[in-house]
Amino acid sequence: MNKKTIEDVQVSGKKVLVRCDFNVPLDGEGKITDDTRITAALPTIKYLLANNAAVILCSHMGRPKGEFNPKYSLKPVAERLTELLGVEVPLAADVIGDSAKAMAAALKPGQAMLIENVRFHKEEEKNDPEFAKALASLAEMYVNDAFGTAHRAHASTEGVTHYLSPCVAGYLIGKELGVMGAALEDPARPFIAILGGAKVSDKIGVIKNLLEKVDVLLIGGGMSYTFQKALGGAIGNSLLEADKIDLAKELLQLAEAKGVKLLLPVDNEAADSFSNDAMRITVHSKEIPDGFEGMDIGPETQKMFAAEIAKAKTIIWNGPVGVSEFPNFAKGTIAVAQAMADNADAVTIIGGGDSAAAVEKFGFADKMTHISTGGGASLEFLEGKTLPGVAALDDK
Repeated sequence: MNKKTIEDVQVSGKKVLVRCDFNVPLDGEGKITDDTRITAALPTIKYLLANNAAVILCSHMGRPKGEFNPKYSLKPVAERLTELLGVEVPLAADVIGDSAKAMAAALKPGQAMLIENVRFHKEEEKNDPEFAKALASLAEMYVNDAFGTAHRAHASTEGVTHYLSPCVAGYLIGKELGVMGAALEDPARPFIAILGGAKVSDKIGVIKNLLEKVDVLLIGGGMSYTFQKALGGAIGNSLLEADKIDLAKELLQLAEAKGVKLLLPVDNEAADSFSNDAMRITVHSKEIPDGFEGMDIGPETQKMFAAEIAKAKTIIWNGPVGVSEFPNFAKGTIAVAQAMADNADAVTIIGGGDSAAAVEKFGFADKMTHISTGGGASLEFLEGKTLPGVAALDDK
């Protein structure tokens, strides 16, 4: 993390444009169902307000496809911020229009405001220079605290940095890069990675990068069946990427060449249809019968994975190891989370996305060292890729 943060620059009396990730889930009534992303941004916002900055917040929400759509308005976010901060956080009626300009011009130090959803303009995702310039003109300096969109070069994450100075990281991005960066660069060992999720193709880069760094790699979830097939196993109707079988073989050979212990499931919970109430059987991982598909890691694999996790000093987990949204097939994912929670000596990192949602849902969140707020961004970071939203910030 060789980037400047809000503590490295003078913010007092400045108008500060802060890119947050307020892309929170809403119910049918437009009520926020999980405000984690809003609370994650509070330390940065509070620091700026306490240090006499005028804070102009911006974010995207959903996919409004470049059009004003009240369904994707940040109004519920402005209301929640007002509650959490105990000060009024008004919402501008537009992004770079008269309302936003007038409110930003009138904003005093120690006050905060929110502009409307930046994705109401198609120019945002196109990183259009004129739109970025108009957005930047509202403020004097820039803070990026939206780790969840740091892997995208959009106008509000990368474009504005060409028109504002200084451009620095907020606490959330600082923490994300600090914790995950330290784990990848100088981990306490043994260093274990657990990878799940549906597809090998989504994780090729991550597997290759982690094989250079970890001591043990545990693979579960839908992607494990392609590996089992590569080893000559019978996988029934399980998820298979037939065009990735040769790649799976290559990755297994690479692990062996690097001296990395790569463990695949030895048993699975299989079902005769993709539903919670399907008929269930526990089978050897290489002997899933026709008409059945693997849905979770089995009890022997849960024990094997837990034993490896117990020995580790650094653990990164990305992707559930089963269909954890179905209660009958969530046992493996819960077992992994439990084993991580029980290892009090280890640095435990959850790499965003579905694994973060599972850890929250099953009540293990407070037992983890760090839960990433960005699924796609944390994956690209684990892959060793440069994140444009971070690269654009000022170096220390």
